[in-house]
Amino acid sequence: MGVMAATECYIVHEIYNGENVQDQFEYELEQALEAQYKYIVIEPTRIGDETARWVSVGNCLHKTAVLSGAACLLTPLSLPVEYSRYVALPAGALSVACAALYGISWQFDPCCKYQVEYDSQKLSRLPLHTLTSSTPVVLVRRDDVHRKRLHNTIALAALAYCAKKIYELYAV
Repeated sequence: MGVMAATECYIVHEIYNGENVQDQFEYELEQALEAQYKYIVIEPTRIGDETARWVSVGNCLHKTAVLSGAACLLTPLSLPVEYSRYVALPAGALSVACAALYGISWQFDPCCKYQVEYDSQKLSRLPLHTLTSSTPVVLVRRDDVHRKRLHNTIALAALAYCAKKIYELYAV
């Protein structure tokens, strides 16, 4: 395995030269995200940690939307009819809320196309030997089209199920 081309990787270096360096780091990161580099290495600890947390929150919303939507749709198959609505309706509402929040807060953020890379084999291919920080955050660009389709489809199915059940509860 060789080291990858410089055009695939961008490094936000931790160089303190003047005032407002945090703003400079954020600007550099924003430019790298918009340029759609395959790998972005974030050397400054504060901005790296903030970015990793932001990605984690987006991942949590995605997973919560999928799992709670699946619980909403599968609960009626496993519980008696008189009890299933007590699990299915809140799970469906949670799925729709998480998918909506993800869509509003993350959909147009260029950071949503990235995941934090932890695989040491993949990290060994990056030019990390030039860094001054021993704990950089490494982002890898991933296609998230299928991921968004999955949680939106499940959330919409959960919404349809919940709307049907609420209609049945109040129409009788």
